Amino acid sequence: MPTSPTSAQQPTGPQRRPAPDADDVRPPAASDPPGRTAAGGRSAAEHRRPAPDRGRSLLGPALELVHTGRAPTRSALTSALDVTRATAGAVTGELESLGLITVDSRPAGGGRGRPSHRLAVNPAGPVVVAAQIHADSLSVALAGLGGRLEEVRYLPLPDATDPARMLRAVAEAGAELARSATRRCLGVGLALPNPVTEPDGTALAALHFAWPSGTPVADLFAEEVQRADFGRRARSPLPSAVANDANLAALAEHRHGAGRDARHLLLVTSGHRGVGGALVIDGRLHTGSAGLALEVGHLTVDPQGRRCVCGNRGCLNAETDPEALFVAAGRTPDPGGPILDQARRLARSAADDAGAADAVAHVVDRLGLGLAGLVNILNPDRIVLSGLHLDLLAAAPERLAAVVADRCLWGRSGRVPIVPAQVDHAGLAGAAELAWQPYLHDPQAVYAGRG
Repeated sequence: MPTSPTSAQQPTGPQRRPAPDADDVRPPAASDPPGRTAAGGRSAAEHRRPAPDRGRSLLGPALELVHTGRAPTRSALTSALDVTRATAGAVTGELESLGLITVDSRPAGGGRGRPSHRLAVNPAGPVVVAAQIHADSLSVALAGLGGRLEEVRYLPLPDATDPARMLRAVAEAGAELARSATRRCLGVGLALPNPVTEPDGTALAALHFAWPSGTPVADLFAEEVQRADFGRRARSPLPSAVANDANLAALAEHRHGAGRDARHLLLVTSGHRGVGGALVIDGRLHTGSAGLALEVGHLTVDPQGRRCVCGNRGCLNAETDPEALFVAAGRTPDPGGPILDQARRLARSAADDAGAADAVAHVVDRLGLGLAGLVNILNPDRIVLSGLHLDLLAAAPERLAAVVADRCLWGRSGRVPIVPAQVDHAGLAGAAELAWQPYLHDPQAVYAGRG
């Protein structure tokens, strides 16, 4: 991956085969159609002869299967990749030699047949830096494979929030974490609370900070990452990538959370301010022709509603975010604390607080209108809610489902499951996925660079 990609679409390192789309999160699955049965009644597996380079071309799909927990054993990997045991053994051996996974010599399973070895990501393997810019703070964490973040650090926004200074603060915070780590750092991923175009990586409508439209955020961030000291163990030059936070949250949920196995996954989330959305179709993020699809926050749900930062009234952004909940409750958040945390506590108090319950009902009705419109257009098979919306769902699950069903073309017979997100810090976890993507395409790229 070059030092300033705008998404995970450009893997680094030599490619043994055409790289899949960066947002293609679907490795070969055990449910895929098997090969045809060979003559004589023997299975296709008995006749498979991997081409000389096939093992190397399977490294990426194999690593992704272990990374997402879909291949906990070598037997499961053999089935998912549809290869011989010998090929699976060679692939896992190579990934183990790269320091990316472990192969437990104690076999798993006690049923018929040969017990299988356990596979897991290497807890001592390399890491990436995940970072996120929120409307009122910054967050950074280290992340190994497997979708797990280490301790998340929250930092205040810098006094000056122009793009260069903001991105410099993020890079320096990430570099501090990397220097303190004993594991090699391979890259940096950044989640932004605004649309990011593809493939040029410019920020559009960065309304929270009044950045100029078209700010070359990917290039600016790459420059700051190269200036910062990530320590002697870091890859050099250190790749960086940026993307929209809602898209990255959907990526994390699809790989590691409530969106697993969904074919058409819609994620809607409200962070510290505003509302974001993303769609995963058959394992791929749907980002549109230029990376700007699914700006659900500007879907109108009340033409007479509150003014949105975009200038319109009644956007989902302005009607269902943390500030909207406080306005509906007639209360004022404490300016000294994160508004998202306070809004989530307010939503959770609805069972014992009549004022909070009324506010939740008001906001849930508007959220339901927005979700129903999206269901009518997109026909997802699962909706995942995160951020404040997760707590609204918990406080009024039946009310939200009823509003969506009543406004849906298919009514209650076509009810779409609405489920809470499972990944903590999903935007940050998605930023880690973004940074890991080149190595999921080409695991041998971990050899590249100093460190």
